[in-house]
Parts: sequence; C-alpha cells; structure tokens
Amino acid sequence: MTRSNPPRLCIVGAGAIGCTLAARLGASGQPVSLLARGRTLAALRENGVRLSDLDGVHSARVSASDDCHALGEQDLLFICTKAPALAGLLPGLAPLVGPDTVVVPVVNGVPWWYFHGVEGRFAERQVQAVDPGGVLSAALDLDRLLGCVVFITAENEAPGVARSSNPHLMILGEPDGRMSERLEWVRALIAGCGIETRATERIRDPLWTKIIANLTSNPLSVVTGATLEELYGKPELKSVVAKILQETLLTAAAYGARIDFDPQTFMELGAGMGPVRTSMLQDYEQGRPLELAAIGDAVIELAGYQGLAMPTTQDILTLARFRGAQPQPH
Repeated sequence: MTRSNPPRLCIVGAGAIGCTLAARLGASGQPVSLLARGRTLAALRENGVRLSDLDGVHSARVSASDDCHALGEQDLLFICTKAPALAGLLPGLAPLVGPDTVVVPVVNGVPWWYFHGVEGRFAERQVQAVDPGGVLSAALDLDRLLGCVVFITAENEAPGVARSSNPHLMILGEPDGRMSERLEWVRALIAGCGIETRATERIRDPLWTKIIANLTSNPLSVVTGATLEELYGKPELKSVVAKILQETLLTAAAYGARIDFDPQTFMELGAGMGPVRTSMLQDYEQGRPLELAAIGDAVIELAGYQGLAMPTTQDILTLARFRGAQPQPH
C-alpha cells in the first residue's frame, strides 16, 4: 500500500462517535478531516472538536468540509453515520476513495458486508434489511472494507462536542479472517490515540456481542424511555430483556458465533453501565430516524434464514417503530 506521511484520515459524520474518534486522533497529533454539514460544520470550523471522557478533556483543530472533492483522496476513511443515512451517502464518497484507501464503517447493527468473505451457502448474500437491492454493495468495493465493532458510549453535548463516561474499545478484523498488514496498521494507529484497539480473525464474534447489546437495549429504550441501568436492572424490564437476549443468542449460535459471556454476567454488565441513554433513545428524543432496520430487522432476517423465530424481539421492534413514528410531545 502507498500511504501519505502523515496518513490522510477522514471521518464521515460528526455525531458522538465521530467526534470521539476525531478528538482522540487529533489530540494525539494526527491531522484529521471531517465531512459534516450545517450547524455542525460551522461549529467544527470555528471551534474544532472536543471530547470529555475518563482520560480527561481532548480537543483538536480539524479540517472540516461538506465537499468530498475539496477533501480529496484519503488513506483511511471512517464512516461514522447512522445506518439509515448510508444509501444516500455512500455513492457520494467516491472522491474520498483512492486505489489504496482503507474504509472502516463504524455503524451500528448488522453491517451490509456481513456475508462478504464467508464461504458456504451464504457466501456474498446481501442482507436486504440493510442493503435492499445491493445498493450499498454496489456503491463501494467491499474489498476496501475492514470490519469494525465499537464499544463506545458517548453523547453529543453540542455540535462538535462529545462526552463519554465509560472506557473505549474498538475491535477490527478483515471480513475474510486474514490478519493483514493493513489491519495491523489501522489497529496501531487507533491504539496510538489512547483507545483500546484489538485485531481479530473472527470479527463476527464481537459483532454479535454488539448486536446483542444493541438489540436488547435500543428498541426497548424507545418504548420505555429507560436508561441502560434501568433496562438491565429493574425486574419488570429485565424479564423482557432476557427474552430478547435468549432469542438473539440462539440466532448468533446458528451462525457459529462465539459469545464470551453468560446471560447473568451480561445483564450485570449492562446494569453497571449506569444511567446511560441509548443512541436510539437519543435519536428518538431529537426526532431523528431510528436504526431499527440495522439493529433489529436485519437480525430477524438472519434468524429467518436459519428457520428461527424471534417473537418477543419482533413485538418490541413493532412498538418502537410505532412510537418513533409519533410526533414528539413538546
């Protein structure tokens, strides 16, 4: 691979996760570009990015633009947007992608590349819930992608300003399981800014762990308004969470995923996250589209391929979708 020195890094999307990455990378001395728009773009140009987390306060100046042509080809591209935005976004990112660009989607839920690099009856199948008609697969060469699972809980306090009260962890892996040179390069680069970063030959194992965490918490948080501490700690909510957990664990097992926790430990860890509002609850409160397709519908689709039903999960998704379609009370 041919890379610039220092490498050209671009983050697409300046939400809580995008700002967390930009602030940590920028504060470590890496030049960072951000693709943003509107009020967020104006705030980034004037103030840069700022993050408050367990290690303190991190701030950095960034090169911000709403024009991919102005930013140009990148060595490393992080896509930190919500899943519903991908279909309208990916085709327009072509000016950022050169012959050696590595693309890391930092997106919740089942990724559109899930079956890329696998063998057997599901090889190169498209997950219709997140990639209807293969639009995303056609917009970006899947061989450029590194799988990524992010365990970061963060909230935007203002445009370009994020806050996090839990440790950061990112796990990277090639979709086909190789331990490649580019995988180690990206891992070391992120680890160098103080975010714990691991490389794995089995990226779908931590992916299922994150899917389980999202699916047991996000839709139910929209229905109830509960925090993680309440969802996993209050008896009346724990019983619902436990049913979703069992249904999702069974689906994960059908795809050969190795999950490192037992259900009781998982519930205790969830409750221990404290009074954190899920990203989907934050989106609901701000009137933004909910990531129900990637976090929920895609898992239901994967279960169906294996002949499995997820009735409790389906009911909660239906309720969350209904509530998300209602006007927000003043």
